[in-house]
Amino acid sequence: MEGVVVSAKKPGSIIKTSVTTDAQGRFSFPENRLEPGDYTLAIRAVGYDIAAPAKATVVSERTTTADIKLKKTRNLASQLTNAEWMMSIPGTETQKAMLLNCTSCHTLERIVRSTHDADEWTQVITRMMGYGAVSQPIKPQRMLDQARAGSPEQYRRAAEYLATINLSATDKWEYELKTLPRPKGRATRAIVTEYDMGRPTTEPHDVIVDKDGNVWYSDFGELFISKFDPKTLKLTEYPVKKFKPDAPVGQLSLEIDHNGTFWFDTMYQGSLGNLDPKTGEIKYYPLASEWNDERVQLNFVGLRHDVDGKVWTKSVGTQDIFRLDLASNKWEKFHPTDKIPGGPYGIYQVISDSKNNLWMAEFTEGHIGKIDAKTLAVTWFATPTEHARARRMRIDDQDRILFAEYRGNRVALFDTRTEKFTEYPLPVPYSGPYRAQFDKNGDIWTGGMQTDRAIRLDPKTGATVEYLMPTDTNMRSVFVDDSTTPVTFWTGSNHAHALVKVEPLD
Repeated sequence: MEGVVVSAKKPGSIIKTSVTTDAQGRFSFPENRLEPGDYTLAIRAVGYDIAAPAKATVVSERTTTADIKLKKTRNLASQLTNAEWMMSIPGTETQKAMLLNCTSCHTLERIVRSTHDADEWTQVITRMMGYGAVSQPIKPQRMLDQARAGSPEQYRRAAEYLATINLSATDKWEYELKTLPRPKGRATRAIVTEYDMGRPTTEPHDVIVDKDGNVWYSDFGELFISKFDPKTLKLTEYPVKKFKPDAPVGQLSLEIDHNGTFWFDTMYQGSLGNLDPKTGEIKYYPLASEWNDERVQLNFVGLRHDVDGKVWTKSVGTQDIFRLDLASNKWEKFHPTDKIPGGPYGIYQVISDSKNNLWMAEFTEGHIGKIDAKTLAVTWFATPTEHARARRMRIDDQDRILFAEYRGNRVALFDTRTEKFTEYPLPVPYSGPYRAQFDKNGDIWTGGMQTDRAIRLDPKTGATVEYLMPTDTNMRSVFVDDSTTPVTFWTGSNHAHALVKVEPLD
């Protein structure tokens, strides 16, 4: 069988190493990846289970052989990715789109296995909408601003739809469970290494590899900025200050400024922060008190303060944009979504260009917007694909913005000088790309948040290679390490408290 992911792990180790079978069903681990010892083997191949427990003993300077037999699974539903559930459930694309908001915290399997009727669903959705985005099934965190949860009846239409795809009126689903094909060809040529970060509530979100090979990440579930050394397996956690005792905790964005300082948001805690990687010292910039109320959820930092001494950020709860003068500690507030006809609209990420103009990814429908740093004029550009839902961005030295179209199932490039879009479709439906990055060869890398696949796209031909992850990964931000040949892809496994490294073999 081609395209079966085979994983090897020593008992007690934080490392799991995985490879994928070729067209003849063969798999092999390089000798420098598995030190001598006993290993437990596991597989991932939708529709199949391992027929019997499999183990292997690795001995120095000898080849160890292990044959694995698979059997048809009796529980296909437990193996489906969120994308496969989206393919399987009936409904219009508009009805299904709401489910893309659920998968940050949990899988769609929880929804389709439920037995809630429409009336119960109105209550459940309201409760879920009252949780912070940093919530997990094992650690729900209620927002201070419960007005954002809405009222049960406003979710009536969504509730009625959910009651048609779950088990509220039947003991089995009345629709076919559809699966994606296993990887083949070039997509089987990669080594995937997962590093377990230990704490079950840790969620590595934004990942950055420094020049020494250390992996820095923001913790979406806990109050830490963390550094992990893959060579020594040492984890260093830098505690983040808690400003609001009753507010949810967790950080989203992690970026580096031109001085090599890490900047991060604290979301519901209402402050920005920066960390000196040499000393570990953290400095905080709380939002001005007149705006720092229970609605605040600061996300992202625009970091070209080397131009004019000012940093940008935004609050999800009010959709306000803020700008901080670092010298005077004076804050300014803006509300640019008023300049888009229709609405209401929501901004996801903000980022600065070479002149410290602010660029915004609009997430409700799909726009890229600009606030001119000098004139404060606001301009919006609609994405070519309707309902694209622009999510995370990266900006290059030519001020071109590479961003993910989460619902549009595309990666797009916006040239801020010509004001032109170029879109690159992803062939697997409902991939749910979160963020993208160019590598040194010109390929674009992104992650399928719903498919558990690292995606490598050639912008010249549109061809893609998709490497299947060994476990439910729910990958968000991605980072490409260009210092290696071939390049190395890193991401966080938000649902499995792990860092993930993908090394393509070509």
